[in-house]
Amino acid sequence: MAHFYLEESLAAQLSDAGPVPGAMVALHGPDARHAVTVARVRSGESLRLGNGAGLVVHGTVTEADSAELRLRVEGVEHHERPHPRLLLVQALAKGDRDELAAQAATELSVDAVIPWQAARSVSRWEGAKAAKGAARWQSIVREASKQSMRPWLPEVEPLATTKQLAARASGAVMLVLDTEGDRPLATLTAAEFTGADIMLVVGPEGGITDGELATLEAAGALRVRLGDTVLRTSTAGPAAIAVLNGALGRW
Repeated sequence: MAHFYLEESLAAQLSDAGPVPGAMVALHGPDARHAVTVARVRSGESLRLGNGAGLVVHGTVTEADSAELRLRVEGVEHHERPHPRLLLVQALAKGDRDELAAQAATELSVDAVIPWQAARSVSRWEGAKAAKGAARWQSIVREASKQSMRPWLPEVEPLATTKQLAARASGAVMLVLDTEGDRPLATLTAAEFTGADIMLVVGPEGGITDGELATLEAAGALRVRLGDTVLRTSTAGPAAIAVLNGALGRW
C-alpha cells in the first residue's frame, strides 16, 4: 500500500533537520494516529509525507507511535502549482451530493472548490451552519487529497452568492454547465485559455435559473454543455473536470 499523509509543518521541519538524505521529520496528530492504529504502519516501512503546498518527501519509518511517527528522509520532491488553476463552483445540494462532487473533484486535481448558494439550492448555509459546512468540505477535500496522493491541497473558498461569482467572471474564464449551452465543452482547447483561472459552475438539482444565467453571461461567462444527457449535480462537475484535464494537457 502506498501510504501518503499531510503534515503542514513539513517545510519548517525539513529546513531545521539538516542535509537530505538522512534528515528526520515527524508526522503528528490525527494523521499519525491513523497511520499507526488504522493503516498499521510500522518501523521499516516506506512512507510519503506532503505539506499540501507542493513539498513531498519519501523515506523510511524509524518510530511509529500514535502521537508521533518519525521518518528518515530519502528523497524530496517540489511540485509547481498547476497553471492555470481550475476551480469548481459547486451549488449546494441536498443530501451529500455537493460533498460527493467536492470529493471527486479533488481526486481529479481541481485546485479550489467554491460552495455556491444558488437560488434553487435546497440546502442553505446560514449563520453557524455556514462555518460548519465549510469545515466539513475542508475535511472532505483533505481526506481526498491524501487518498489521491496530491502534492497540492485544494482550497475551499467561502460560500459565494451569484453576485459574487459574477464579480469574478471578468478576471477568469467562467464556464457554466448547461444542457442548452452554446458549445460542447469537449471542443474547447488549451489555446483558448488565457492563463487566468478557469471557473467551472455547476448548478443544483433544480438547475440554474434564467436570472442566474443572465447575470453570469452578462459578466462574461460562457454556457457549455457536456452532452445530450442530464447528469446529477454530484456527477456533472467531476465529469467536466476530466474533460478539461485533457484539454489542458494535465492528463
